[in-house]
Amino acid sequence: MISGASGTGKGTVCQKLLDESPGMVYSISATTRQPRKGEVDGREYFFITVEQFKSWLAEEKFLEHAEVFGNFYGTPAHKIEECLSSGIDVLLEIDVQGALNVMKKCPDGIYIFLLPPSFDELCNRIKKRGTESPEGLQRRLASSTNEIAVGKNYQYVVVNDSVDDAVKKIKSIIAAERCKVNRNLNDFEKYKGEESLN
Repeated sequence: MISGASGTGKGTVCQKLLDESPGMVYSISATTRQPRKGEVDGREYFFITVEQFKSWLAEEKFLEHAEVFGNFYGTPAHKIEECLSSGIDVLLEIDVQGALNVMKKCPDGIYIFLLPPSFDELCNRIKKRGTESPEGLQRRLASSTNEIAVGKNYQYVVVNDSVDDAVKKIKSIIAAERCKVNRNLNDFEKYKGEESLN
């Protein structure tokens, strides 16, 4: 799972990681916010109404959910469960509120926090979007400061000073995690035990 403050380049980094990682799938979240220019329903998000969101919530269809800047976001659980049970890696791009909830439910996940090179660069990236009023910009920057403080709850931090470098680091983290003892020795011990019976 990758999180980070607004403007850290999560979307760009995640897309490049997916492009370079055959077999990894992206978990599409549901949101009640309006699509931004170029966003397509079912690709970036499932764009649903507040009523639909509340219905899904009542039916416990979300792994996590949160309200951010007056909009609701949630991660549909069933698709993730299907992929993981089939041995497929799932990439989640979630805000820090939702991430803390996922960490409680899925302690075996890999949690990466993306940082901008500097706070000035974060400001520039949000301004370049052109989607925020001056008041909205100030609100986002204040929120970003709080979100960055939550980064200490993650296993890894990657600075996104270059998309290519950030993706290389994330791929290295995933490779290292796959080599961890607790992800491998249990299967090996089971195999060894079966062999000794023959």
